[in-house]
Amino acid sequence: MSSMRKGRASARKNGLFRLGMVLLVTAASILLLGLAACSAQATPRPQPLSLTVYSGRGEELVGPAFQQFQQATGIEVKVRYGSTSELATTLLEEGKNSPADVYWAQDAGALGALSKAGRLIELPEDILGLVDSKFRSHRADWVGITGRARVMIYNTQKLKEADLPDDIWGFTDAKWKGRIGWAPTNGSFQAFVTALRVLEGEARARQWLNGIQANQPKTYPSNYSIVIAVGRGEVDTGFVNHYYLFRALKEEGEAFPARNYYPRAGDAGALINVAGVGVLDSSKNREVAFRFVRFLLSEVVQSFFAGDRPDDAFEYPLVPGVATHPLLTPLDQIKTPNIDLADLSDLEGTLKLLRETGVLP
Repeated sequence: MSSMRKGRASARKNGLFRLGMVLLVTAASILLLGLAACSAQATPRPQPLSLTVYSGRGEELVGPAFQQFQQATGIEVKVRYGSTSELATTLLEEGKNSPADVYWAQDAGALGALSKAGRLIELPEDILGLVDSKFRSHRADWVGITGRARVMIYNTQKLKEADLPDDIWGFTDAKWKGRIGWAPTNGSFQAFVTALRVLEGEARARQWLNGIQANQPKTYPSNYSIVIAVGRGEVDTGFVNHYYLFRALKEEGEAFPARNYYPRAGDAGALINVAGVGVLDSSKNREVAFRFVRFLLSEVVQSFFAGDRPDDAFEYPLVPGVATHPLLTPLDQIKTPNIDLADLSDLEGTLKLLRETGVLP
């Protein structure tokens, strides 16, 4: 009996030992899992910062600015390039579901359209204060980055500046038949037509378009192609932005026979428009977006666009203290129309007018 009791006692001890070990291992596993869960909750993996920009400005022109920002901050920049008007339409269609944080337009009209639709948010005062009030939204929701002047490019072998009319209306004279180039699909041309509508009314804008149409202008796909056409003698003059001439001179040489003319009367043909940016109401990275806008208005980037680089942009810096390229006529020496750039928002009305007059199909 004594031997049997000892056996049973030994068996109980072994069983209890095994049970104790199982419970100990289970408890340890639960403790480790709990610690791991707490650790994961306490130190979540940080998500890398990124910025999505819809850019109506070409990659060859503004791509370096994105690269500089990314290198300086470590913030990834995702860019969707397209025409200014197409991207504005896309943003209006996407609404608050848009992935865009920033919209960079080549003219104020598209920014005004988004502002009017409530798609842009107010910018901080430290950003707005960097730029003269005439080059930013009165609603404080977009700001100009660089200025661009509308000019007439003319062939210096066929014309002298004195031969050119004081204002854009002079080009409706029959003597300019077959001698003019324009780019009606270009956003800056459309902004100019919008300015003409604002300054002189719908009827007068229609009259001017019909007058130019009667002179059988040659249509080109871009401002730059007009400049080249003028230099080659295909047409004698054309409606463009100021900086394309300087790009042509760089490629073709100083002997390239084309120069800029700022209409003396200072009408819509001498409009100073801006390429500018706004932050979208859909942005989930607003502070990063503001940081990017501040970067574009920094002295380094303003100088970059003004011409402080190998492939000069020849645009007008809008931050006081940044020098204008010496080849450009200073802004304060250009007679320009008195217009609020925020009023250039009715792009749809301009496109409608261009179609009704047959300028666009």
